[in-house]
Amino acid sequence: MGKLPQRAVAEALGTALLLAAVVGSGIMGERLAAGNVALALLANTLATGAALVALILTFGPISGAHLNPVVTLSSAWQRHTAWREVPVYVIAQSAGALAGVAAAHLMFELPLLSVSQQARNGNPKIFSELVATFGLIMVIWACAKFRPAVVPFAVAAYITAAYWFTASTSFANPAVTLARSLTDTFTGIRPADVPGFVAAQLLGAAAATFLFRWLTSAVEVGEN
Repeated sequence: MGKLPQRAVAEALGTALLLAAVVGSGIMGERLAAGNVALALLANTLATGAALVALILTFGPISGAHLNPVVTLSSAWQRHTAWREVPVYVIAQSAGALAGVAAAHLMFELPLLSVSQQARNGNPKIFSELVATFGLIMVIWACAKFRPAVVPFAVAAYITAAYWFTASTSFANPAVTLARSLTDTFTGIRPADVPGFVAAQLLGAAAATFLFRWLTSAVEVGEN
């Protein structure tokens, strides 16, 4: 992988493009679906999954394509990423996410940033974020350990599915969650609902990392 400055820029750019895809496809889907929420969500889902494949393939060799603070924290816990680099990654991801929202708004002639009014509260949605993030982290590290070539496709497939099997539509990313509080569009989330989502994401990621390390502690690569 590249040096830290290059990796930070890759994380910022990759996360920006991810948010542009998420928010932009949500806006486009809602405009074209004529009030059909399921159709709008389907459009949003397919665009997000396709973007994830492309972005992980593009930025993976440079920065690891974390594009997500909980992935970076999990990576540091497993000693794949130095702890001193974690703040750089998280700041880059968060700044990139905000830039991606702004870019999507500019493309669709909306205010640069706008506080979301979209309510996503309640214990079922918070629990959904724990489940979504737990699954994402398990998929990432299991595939990275045993089948690294399929990581981009596995991550995209999981997120595509999780859009539909979770009540929260699977944010599973603190940077994404924060940035989406500043888009008053189809994919937004009220700022008041952000802390619950982020807490669940952190808990889900920690549980998945701990369990993954235990599950694979006696498994060598090539045994499966």
